[in-house]
Amino acid sequence: MALPVAPKPALRRFHQARWDEPIIFELSTPGERGILVQQPEPAAVDALALREDRLAPLRRSDAPALPELAQMRVVRHYLRISQENLGADFNIDIGQGTCTMKYSPKVNETIIRTPKLMDVHPHQDEASIQGVLEIFWRTERLLAEISGMARVSLQTQGGSAAIWANIAMIRAYHEANGDGGVRDEVITTIFSHPSNAACAKAAGYKVITLMPDANGYPDIDALRAAVSPRTAALMITNPEDTGIYNAKIREFVDIVHEVGGLAAYDQANANGILGITRASDAGFDLCHFNLHKTFSTPHASGGPGAGASCVSEKLVPFLPGPTIEKVGETFTVNHNHPQSVGTVAPFFGVAPNVVRAYAWIMALGADGLRQVAETAVLNNNYLLAKVLEIPGASAPYAEGKRRIEQVRYSWQELFEETGVSSEEIGIRMSDFGMHYWTSHHPYLVPQPFTLEPTESYSKSEIDEYVAVLAHVAGEARTNPEIVRTAPHNQTVHHIHHDDLNDPARWAITWRAYQKKHLSN
Repeated sequence: MALPVAPKPALRRFHQARWDEPIIFELSTPGERGILVQQPEPAAVDALALREDRLAPLRRSDAPALPELAQMRVVRHYLRISQENLGADFNIDIGQGTCTMKYSPKVNETIIRTPKLMDVHPHQDEASIQGVLEIFWRTERLLAEISGMARVSLQTQGGSAAIWANIAMIRAYHEANGDGGVRDEVITTIFSHPSNAACAKAAGYKVITLMPDANGYPDIDALRAAVSPRTAALMITNPEDTGIYNAKIREFVDIVHEVGGLAAYDQANANGILGITRASDAGFDLCHFNLHKTFSTPHASGGPGAGASCVSEKLVPFLPGPTIEKVGETFTVNHNHPQSVGTVAPFFGVAPNVVRAYAWIMALGADGLRQVAETAVLNNNYLLAKVLEIPGASAPYAEGKRRIEQVRYSWQELFEETGVSSEEIGIRMSDFGMHYWTSHHPYLVPQPFTLEPTESYSKSEIDEYVAVLAHVAGEARTNPEIVRTAPHNQTVHHIHHDDLNDPARWAITWRAYQKKHLSN
């Protein structure tokens, strides 16, 4: 008897849509309109006339050259573009290691689209945005509890921005204590997020990088040799991007404290330790979270995300401002902080992402947050066991030990056998509708690929991802050319990096595109 529905093949069939969709400016037709803009009320026109002297310098000499399209054409254009992309709502994106790409509940998208949030503006009178200010205030207290810190600022618009705020506070603290000019060194580790070293370097510090020992842990003897009266701070990720958790982290912090330095905890990889351990438990002075990683808000294509800077009591005076305070039953924005490092982003934070994070935390509660971590660790170690069954794959360092919420794997053995690189395998994965990431530089792990399943994926989805990974590794041996010339089922086929590496060909505006590529 025939089955009513054919069984799903072992490797899911996939082919990306391809529309050859023009740029929206190329679709423009003079006179087309999507909506008719309502004429302003006479009173509004009169009010503008009274301000004519102030507005005159801002008046355009020509109308903006915006594309002119009917509403249906606009909808069709953007739906087609969406079909030419991979994304968290389309594919199994386990391969975005270190970025903690997890499911963002759609109810949270509904919440942030209420006019009460969509239509507010930070220049409004405080009395008219009490609800938004209260959510910021409550989210800060939740994150203070999760981290064990005294106060939190949600002003930064991403993780790297929060790291920058941290280094600014570290400098301000030492300057207030009279040794800012002496403490000119920051210590980090090679497997901590590169933004720690980058922000410290950009702030003028000498960066000392600790390499791993034979088991992949930061070398504690190297730390002892590195610290001195010049040490401003240790900036460290734990677990690091290898997925290895440093159980001696308290000892690291104590060594830095002994010479008068501060310890900053990069908690972008906090997804596997929520409700299990806190920054304060290891004695850290300050830390940061990425709300668009750990707390499920969208990454927003690199920004605006949302970062949270969390500090211990002695660093509270230096927090970025303004801060949100509760006075009686009223919430107010406080700009009066003489020792603050000042504003590190406009206004007081990215409201839609803060609201999403607040909703996510409140929906889960304390027990739910711990379950997130436990499930993420379970998923990751199941994935680790399955990947290590694939010939040619390995997980350098800490052999035979569990990892937390991600692993930096290596295809070095497969590369030596076939000549097929990790990047080529990743591109071929997209032919099956799956995402894959190698790692950030430097490639201390040869031919790396970094996978992080989070708590969002089921066992069957992890199995499907591993099956594709194993299939592509097999192709590298039996048909390497199909891997080297991938992608084949995507919107575009094999691309070269010549244009990406040539700024003369970059066009980030319509006018630049016309000038550089349509002039003929």
